[in-house]
Amino acid sequence: MNTLIIYAHPEPKSFNGALKDLAVSELQMLGHQVQVSDLYAMNFKAVADQDDFHQRQVQDFFKYGLEQNHASQTSGFAQDIKDEQDKLLWADFVIFQFPLWWYSVPAILKGWFDRVFAAGFVHGSEIGRYEHGGLKGRKAMLSVTTGIRQEAFTPYGMEGDIHEQILYHINHGILYYSGMKPVEPFLVWKPTQSEELRKQYLTDYKTRLHQLDEIPLISYHPNGHYDETMQLKKEYR
Repeated sequence: MNTLIIYAHPEPKSFNGALKDLAVSELQMLGHQVQVSDLYAMNFKAVADQDDFHQRQVQDFFKYGLEQNHASQTSGFAQDIKDEQDKLLWADFVIFQFPLWWYSVPAILKGWFDRVFAAGFVHGSEIGRYEHGGLKGRKAMLSVTTGIRQEAFTPYGMEGDIHEQILYHINHGILYYSGMKPVEPFLVWKPTQSEELRKQYLTDYKTRLHQLDEIPLISYHPNGHYDETMQLKKEYR
């Protein structure tokens, strides 16, 4: 299996770094082909702007989505975007390794999504979205560390339900939207609590990595379950 790891943490010696390193070593040991995009080490440009395109379709008014579509049709993306898109096309399984910052991904990873998950490449009028998106046929998994204990991320917890209120916009609104099939995330709750806990998480993650094909998919409704107003049809509620 071709596995791509998108890693977003500024400190190589962090627990996120340890999880990323474990994934590389274990997956290679199991015979997988592995590539890593270490966004901070790459100094990946997070800001979407006019420099993302070799040649603009419209010169007097900048509309980012329009230029993404044009670049998708003309191979007109900046090289760093094209390199990441090529990795995605190569991959069968994509792991996103990051800490939960402000209830979402670090800014550098958000910028990666903005620039790499381009209109005309992963979604668009000629491609579709959700189960028809440009990255269909691939699976994706979030591997996330938090700074707060698990109890706070329950349906009645102070931070909100981790699946429905925190990670939904990533799993559904980005990954599933692009055509990928998100699997259940690997969650590390406040790894700073103890060394023993960190060791246990590494053991658990090793087990998860050995079972990539067996991780349950997150179930989302396909396009056909919604009506023309984008409301879920009554028979699927």
